[in-house]
Amino acid sequence: MLGTWVGGARHARGVSFRALTRSTGESPTPDGEIVARVRAGDPQAFGVLVTRYREQFAQYASALCGDADLAADALQEAFIRAYGSLDRCRDPDNFKGWFFRILTNQCHNVRDRRREHVSLDALAIGERSVDREIDRAAIRDALDGALSALTTGQREAFVLKHMVGLSYAQIAELLDEGVDALKMRVYRARDIVKDHMSEFLES
Repeated sequence: MLGTWVGGARHARGVSFRALTRSTGESPTPDGEIVARVRAGDPQAFGVLVTRYREQFAQYASALCGDADLAADALQEAFIRAYGSLDRCRDPDNFKGWFFRILTNQCHNVRDRRREHVSLDALAIGERSVDREIDRAAIRDALDGALSALTTGQREAFVLKHMVGLSYAQIAELLDEGVDALKMRVYRARDIVKDHMSEFLES
């Protein structure tokens, strides 16, 4: 059953969140309550968490892994690991943040096995534009080097801000860090990326 839920992460599009509500007009069941149901012997309840978060985290995993198929594998493995270690989730109400850390570790494992290739089209770097006639392979190599030059913390914050499109408040909640510190981290990451990509950017 778990494989069916997480396997859908490869093809999930336009998930309806009406299915996550208790009844029409009511708010979605809190994560903590769902975790409690799974722990109490209702494994099917975990499917609600998978459906609730797979789209948002699929985008993050894709950006961090640089490959849709590898990202889908990382996401699937992360959900499997989360299900198997749910008893170790100390704050069930913050399942999202706990799962985020599991997924991030899986994405880093993927990065160790394959160099990251992220589409430059999805990257917001100031207001400069990219000459689309430039060799795309060279651009990808330069971007690979830029992201690899970032620290783990810088890369995570940069991807969440400029590729996933989260606000600083949302990133702070996920990473459990202050907004000001995150802004500085992203600012420094942007400078590093710009330095590596300067030859491909219009002046």
